[in-house]
Parts: sequence; structure tokens; C-alpha cells
Amino acid sequence: MAEVEEVTEGCRLPVLRRNQENEDEWPLAEILSVKDISGRKLFYVHYIDFNKRLDEWVTHDRLDLKKIQFPKKEAKTPTKNGLPGSRPSSPERDVKRKVEVVSPATPIPTPTETTQASVFPQNGSARRAVAAQPGRKRKSNCLGTDEDSQDSSDGIPSAPRMTGSLVSDRSHDDIITRMKNIECIELGRHRLKPWYFSPYPQELTTLPVLYLCEFCLKYVKSLKCLQRHLTKCDLRHPPGNEIYRKGTISFFEIDGRKNKSYSQNLCLLAKCFLDHKTLYYDTDPFLFYVMTEYDSKGFHIVGYFSKEKESTEDYNVACILTLPPYQRRGYGKLLIEFSYELSKVEGKTGTPEKPLSDLGLLSYRSYWSQTILEILMNLKSETGERPQITINEISEITSIKKEDVISTLQYLNLINYYKGQYILTLSEDIVDGHERAMLKRILRIDSKCLHFTPKDWSKRGKW
Repeated sequence: MAEVEEVTEGCRLPVLRRNQENEDEWPLAEILSVKDISGRKLFYVHYIDFNKRLDEWVTHDRLDLKKIQFPKKEAKTPTKNGLPGSRPSSPERDVKRKVEVVSPATPIPTPTETTQASVFPQNGSARRAVAAQPGRKRKSNCLGTDEDSQDSSDGIPSAPRMTGSLVSDRSHDDIITRMKNIECIELGRHRLKPWYFSPYPQELTTLPVLYLCEFCLKYVKSLKCLQRHLTKCDLRHPPGNEIYRKGTISFFEIDGRKNKSYSQNLCLLAKCFLDHKTLYYDTDPFLFYVMTEYDSKGFHIVGYFSKEKESTEDYNVACILTLPPYQRRGYGKLLIEFSYELSKVEGKTGTPEKPLSDLGLLSYRSYWSQTILEILMNLKSETGERPQITINEISEITSIKKEDVISTLQYLNLINYYKGQYILTLSEDIVDGHERAMLKRILRIDSKCLHFTPKDWSKRGKW
């Protein structure tokens, strides 16, 4: 059996952790870093085949040293541009600076637009029928990016450090960006435990708590600095225009060029909870839509999404995030619904940047499924025959891109071939499940409360 002193970075071995059922398990983990605190060794581990947000520091008594796998020695390769894990410059990337939410997603097959489809329950009696007929093609359009820098008067550096790879390609990962570097963030009445690395200034990463102003998102090193800042900060809501309000929920539209400092601070906060978001230091090409909840103290940030002002690939969302204290409460689906409501006003179909993160894919699949099933179940036929609808018509009604409509129908296993045409079969289980889900979905966007005028960014020069 190996000794604790022999455990180094790169070793793999089983590590004790508690799963969601509060049971002990011993998954294989990789040692990413080792540190010594007062003679006590701590090991930063990444559980293989688990999301990085579960990475943690553990003590030696949680390591199974009997099954340790030592790293193989490899020849060192020179780093590019003199920085470990940094990417070489390219004209294409300099022109299109993007923020991406990235993680595995399944490829989307694309059947033809002229496919016929009808909707049947699986017991054989016709419940609804949908025929996918040729439809009009719609114009597609574009939208989103972000960046980060900080003006500070409390002894905090003026810009986040530029070291460490923040690209989505795993081959550029370095050991710095694979480890969480912020222990805790205090944002208003919430304390947040970051999931991933975020490039806040190096000297702030050693603090037990990083304090953020919940209205301008400025970061400071102590509670005293925050209290001093709050006496000078007159914001009680995000900067920009309030374009939606219903009850206590509001949405603010923020231009990444006009409100650069806020946009950069928002990106830094978001990076704590988005693994593969690519951070660049230019927010100009992006719009940010921040959702807030109102009380007597002001408008408190719940989540946001960003999108490009001009997108060549019909993206209506670049990054999307619901902050952890507000997750599993319907706010994520509300953000998605709002992004499509904007697309409807713009007269476009939209899709999020792909591939999606694991949580993003679940949220979008759920939203697409509920939205499309709602359309199919409300179809009525004026002639008494099976009602018919085209894939393009579903796309136009919902502003969901055609490929996403098709992938959702296939994911729900609704498409069948019957008597020479494609039909959509709605089983009683699907109908019942949908009705139950819609009863739980209390938060919805009311289009009457939206006050939004789309801009033609192609005519605005450099945004």
C-alpha cells in the first residue's frame, strides 16, 4: 500500500464521498493539487465521470491508497504564446469574441420539411392529428458576447488577471482553471459556493469570503469595504432599461458597450457557475437581459441571459444562468420563455448556442417539450378530420428553430410512420404527464407586460 507522502498531482484512486441519497461511495478520482496546512495534507480531487462542480478538497483518510494509480511520465511539450494553456491569436477569434455555455449535447437529425404527420393516442383511437406540410421559410437573424474589467477604489486591482485558459476546448485546460479558486461569495442576503474557476484577481482568491454589491456587482475584499461602497452606490436595480414587469419580476436590458463595468462583473460572477463559458474581455457585441425580484430594498438579481447583437447562426441566447439560490423554482424556464418572447417580437426563430451544458440541456428540453405539446394538444380541426400542422408552422408560432422542434419530437418519441405518412402519436402517459407539469408551472411570461423595441444592429456601425 502506498504512503500518503507518495500521493502527488495526477494520481488516480478511489475517494470516499456522499451521494445524493446520503450514502457512502468510492468513485475513482484524480488528484489535481496537494497543499499542506499546519502539517495537515489536503488533496483537491476531481471525480472521474462526475461534473466538475463536485470537485473538492479532501483529507487523506478519504483516500483508498490500496488502489492508487500513479501518473505516467510524459515528455513536456512547449506552451504556446509563453502562457500555459493559452490559445494562439487568430483573426477569426479576434473578430468574433464570444461567451459560450458549453457541455455535451446530442446531435440533431433534420428530416425534410414536407414530412406528413398526424397525432394519435397509442390505444388506436384518434385523439389529435398533425400533418407536417410544406411551409414558408423564415428569415433567420443574429444576437450575443461578454468580457470583464473592474474599476475600484478600495485597493482592489482594476482588472481581473488574464492568466489561465478559459476556452471551451478541453485540450487547452490547465491546472489553474480546473480548480475552484473562490471559496465563498456573499451577494446581498445570500452566500454562494462557487462551482467552477472564475478569473477574479489573484489576491482575492485567498479570502474566505468575496463580497459583491448585489446591485452593481462590484467585488471588494471585506465587509467593511462593501459597507463603505454601499454608502456611495446609488443603484437599486441593474443599469439599463426595464423592459418587462409583472408582479415582483422584472427584466432589464443592458448594453455591453454602454454598461461595460456591470457587464464584466456579471460575467465574472456567472463564470463561477458555468464551466465552459469562454470569457473574453470585450462585452461590446452583447446584450444582457437580467431578471430581478423586487422587494422594499430594491431589485435583486435572480439570473440572466446574454445574446449577440448580431448572430450569423440564429442564436437568441449565448449564456444563460439562474443563480443557485433561485434554482428549481421555475426561474430558469422563465428566462428561456423570455428569450423566445423577444424572438417573437423580432419576427425570428432562435436557438441557444450549442452544445449546451448538462443543466442547460435539461431545462431547454423541458421547455421545448412543454411548449410544443401545448400547441399539439390545443389543435382543433374545422372539417372534423385530423388536424394538421407543419413543422414550420410550429416553429413560427413558438419561435423555436425548426431543428429544435424536430429533435424534441424525436426525443419524446412522438413520430411514427402510418399509411404512407408521418404521424405524431400522443400517448395518454404523455398527455397526463404534460398536464401535471403545466399545473406546477406557475411562473409564465405575459407578453402584454413586455415593452421592447428591437434594434437593427447591422445599421449601427460598431454597435
